[in-house]
Amino acid sequence: MPALEILNRKIVACHKCPRLVEYRAQIARVKRRAYRDSEYWAKPVPGFGDPNARLLLIGLAPGAHGSNRTGRVFTGDGSGEWLYRALHRAGFASQPHATGRDDGLRLDDAFITAAVRCAPPGNKPTPGERERCLPYLVEEFALLAQARVVVTLGRIADDTVHALVKAGGAYHGPRIPFAHLSETAVELPRGRPLTILASYHPSRQNTNTGVLTEPMLDAVFARTRSLIAAEGIPVA
Repeated sequence: MPALEILNRKIVACHKCPRLVEYRAQIARVKRRAYRDSEYWAKPVPGFGDPNARLLLIGLAPGAHGSNRTGRVFTGDGSGEWLYRALHRAGFASQPHATGRDDGLRLDDAFITAAVRCAPPGNKPTPGERERCLPYLVEEFALLAQARVVVTLGRIADDTVHALVKAGGAYHGPRIPFAHLSETAVELPRGRPLTILASYHPSRQNTNTGVLTEPMLDAVFARTRSLIAAEGIPVA
């Protein structure tokens, strides 16, 4: 069995955070009226995508009625609609929509995951919950050995990735503070180069208010393409 599949099974079986275990189950019991006939996933949500990806995207956590319902990261809610449309325009996704695990969506040269794997109340995981989830992300980084660009969707995802790098990598210069399109060059163990490219999160709060626009999100993936091309490293 591939190592990434083993990791995903371990993630799905996780019960480390009692508050999140209870909340994800509660959401599945109560449901939202629009999804009252749906069977909710209500478990931790594993990463999804191309195991040879050079682009790794990291969000905050599953949406209560999005990924917590569908079982696939950034699937079934407004954030995912924005993200997958942009990935499709950039050539990283086979289609512009994501509705469920059986919708035929395929990622090419991209892998999507999250800092926290269970839906948190108010979209706010505690520091302890983030810390308990971090080893899964560390293991994903090790297994996704072709990744050269990490797009962090929002400040918490950005802080999480930088915490990971600080624990086991090195900066080429200072860490650049979080801002849309800010980028920081780092080096992981064994001389593995990586660029951390920050983006505002495609949440309804940001997209409905114009904090994040589609051209702004397109610029993130245009820059990603440029960085990948500059590396000149073929996919394994």
